[in-house]
Amino acid sequence: MHATVVDASAIAAVLFDEPEAAPVAAGASGRLVAPGLLRYEIASVCATKLIRYPDRAQEVHARHRLLDQLAIDYAEPDWDLLPALAQRWALSAYDAAYLQLALFLNAPLVTLDARLAAAYDNATAERS
Repeated sequence: MHATVVDASAIAAVLFDEPEAAPVAAGASGRLVAPGLLRYEIASVCATKLIRYPDRAQEVHARHRLLDQLAIDYAEPDWDLLPALAQRWALSAYDAAYLQLALFLNAPLVTLDARLAAAYDNATAERS
């Protein structure tokens, strides 16, 4: 089955119904895959929203719980490859984890992060 790797920026847009949610949803097809760190990153997004919008705490918590309703398969990246991949594409190790999964699975990567998207485009072009 076809897989799509999704990162935290894309999932946060969907969970919080941000304007970018529609293109994200349109770009994701098949089985959704992400490294387990996605859960930490989404929790961090929620924590930031709770600080910025304390009057919307109930909504933030409800939207955070929606993560469990998304059919995302969690997969661990190849930890040995992450430092070199991060260095090669000038990414954080976190972003390199999404890139590594997408490359390993030969899957599209849905992200709102311009640097990660550019690294993915360049890495896939390099493989062709």
